Amino acid sequence: MSRSAIVFGGSGFIGRHLLKSLKSRGYGRLVSVDIRREDNPLQGVEYVMGDVRQSLDDVLSETFDEAYNFAAVHTTPGHEDHEYYNTNVYGAINVTNYCTAHKIDMIVFTSSIAVYGPDETPKSEESSMEPVSAYGHSKLQAEGIHRQWAASNDQRRLAIVRPAVVFGPNEGGNFTRLPQALKTGVFFYPGRRDTIKGCGYVEELIRTFEFALSRNQSTYLYNFCYPTPYTIEDICETYCTVAKLPRPKGVIPTSLMKLATIPFEVLNALGIRNGICRARVLKLVHSTHITPNRLVEDGYEFDTDLEAGLRRWQAAAPEGRFV
Repeated sequence: MSRSAIVFGGSGFIGRHLLKSLKSRGYGRLVSVDIRREDNPLQGVEYVMGDVRQSLDDVLSETFDEAYNFAAVHTTPGHEDHEYYNTNVYGAINVTNYCTAHKIDMIVFTSSIAVYGPDETPKSEESSMEPVSAYGHSKLQAEGIHRQWAASNDQRRLAIVRPAVVFGPNEGGNFTRLPQALKTGVFFYPGRRDTIKGCGYVEELIRTFEFALSRNQSTYLYNFCYPTPYTIEDICETYCTVAKLPRPKGVIPTSLMKLATIPFEVLNALGIRNGICRARVLKLVHSTHITPNRLVEDGYEFDTDLEAGLRRWQAAAPEGRFV
């Protein structure tokens, strides 16, 4: 009998790729629950409007073999503190309650490397948790809620993944903006060349879900990114090689970057929102040096590296372009 799955946050970047993957692997019933209406539905997937901040009992009353909890408020900075807790913490409570009520014994939960806090030192699964943002704190609390759910029944299986930057078609974040900036021919490295940015291709992330669940542990927690600690220079050089883009012209000093944000912050203060502020710009010069020790130690074999991931993205993009 084919397996079934319910995906909370199924209309998001990772959710859409997961649903497509599950369908290709022969899953039968697939349901996406999201607060957003899906404008481009995948064939064979049922889409249900639902808000994880509220009880999910009235959304759908049936059981599934697996549940995936991707629903989150994650852009930081960008939201009021209470918004992170309302979605990420109450969402964890409501999703696990739904799984308990409908006898779903398998959950994959995407947490965040924000639980480690900003630091230049490598972070493995054994590193201390020192979140500094409301987002990081809310994700750490959500991990605890999922752990409690798993610990309350010996039959339950939980995979908690802390992903670094995930890239691929329809990512819409920095990995999408970077090639667009390189294409202009006037891109400069922000602050430094050696900033480490842990990253991984979205299809690689999805492969790790199956691996994690196959470990058959009550709770399997792991970091996700490539084992190689790619720097921003490595990433730019790989983009330039894969897409034949112009190389960066040099480095913009951090002090100049800070000064350049002042007019935009004034506009923000006047109510003219533009998304540019010092906190967001300074994130560009902070390393996210994450190490996927657990995956490596347990024998997971990566199917891609940075260049292979970018080439797959390029092949999937219209006319071979990053969009």
